Amino acid sequence: MGISFNADEIFAMAVEIERTAAKFYRKAAENASDENIKQALLRFAIMEDAHEIIFESMVNQIRQESAKVVYDPDGVGEAYLRAIADSRGWEGKASPEKELTGDETIQDVLNSALSAEKESIAFYTGLKEIVSSEEGKLQVEAIIREEMTHVAQLTKMLADL
Repeated sequence: MGISFNADEIFAMAVEIERTAAKFYRKAAENASDENIKQALLRFAIMEDAHEIIFESMVNQIRQESAKVVYDPDGVGEAYLRAIADSRGWEGKASPEKELTGDETIQDVLNSALSAEKESIAFYTGLKEIVSSEEGKLQVEAIIREEMTHVAQLTKMLADL
């Protein structure tokens, strides 16, 4: 039996992912003692803010289209997105269980950010599959590429420590 789900809910999850990621980067920047790392973390926060705005506009577009229901005949798309979304709750934290305290090392913060960015890429890859418009797919692909850039930058920052 196929499952239908509300695309509006899925895009709302994407908005929340970006919101909490920006919060994470700002909190980590507050705690960073190295000015270069602080500025890099603030740049990540600004990029996450921009992603949030894009996803909010997509949510609004979907609402104008009567909160389009996406048909997922095998339930695979929904199961994938729900599994990824369930793990997204730790973004904005030092780990799934722990808030940032300021006592984390910069390596801990960067590793946490790296894991969160990888989770976002996985979620947005699934999200792209439910976007019906070509313009929407291009927007999600652009965000995925930018998140991939974040992974590369964070990896380099870790290697440079």
